[in-house]
Order: sequence, then C-alpha cells, then structure tokens
Amino acid sequence: MTTDLALEYIKRRGCELCYGDQYTLRVRHFVLQPNEQRKVDGHNQFFVLIEPYCDLRVESSAAIFDLADSNINELEYEHRGDLLLINQSIFTNHVRFIQVIPKECNPCP
Repeated sequence: MTTDLALEYIKRRGCELCYGDQYTLRVRHFVLQPNEQRKVDGHNQFFVLIEPYCDLRVESSAAIFDLADSNINELEYEHRGDLLLINQSIFTNHVRFIQVIPKECNPCP
C-alpha cells in the first residue's frame, strides 16, 4: 500500500471506527536485524502497513501479512492489538507503518 492510499484509507477507516478526524498520526519505521522478532503494543490504536518489503512477516490480533506464506488467503495491511514483526531474512530489513492513535470517539457526519 502506498502512503497516499494509506492516508485516504485512514481517513475513511477513522469514520468507520467512530474517531472522526480526532486522531494523531505517527510514521513508524522499524529496522529489524537478521531473523529478529519484535513485539509492538498496538492496543487502542491501529497500524497501516505501507510499502512492505519481502522476507517480512507481520502478525497481529486482527491480521497477518507475509508475502512468502502461500497458505494465507488474504494479506492484510491494517493491524491492531499486539503486533509481532518478524524479519525472515539473513539481512537487515525495514518495516514502515502509519500509526493511528485516536483522541476521542466522534461519529462522522
């Protein structure tokens, strides 16, 4: 997912989740060492994966993204809850998200 598409998606998803436009955006760029696994707390917020690299697996309470796993029926870009980032490469890898942190619940008009 490109950054522009992610921002448009977040705007619409914010309305669906009752945030309206009351949220803070953060760009998160994680650098994972070879075969590293890292946990990220994503409770009460959501993360949108942007421009993913190969040899990367992202698992969360809501979704899985892994280009190398042929047993997954659908790759998801939106992640919530506890995230697990797994670098499946022998090289350093990068994973970028836009983190959406709601301020309060306001229905969209």
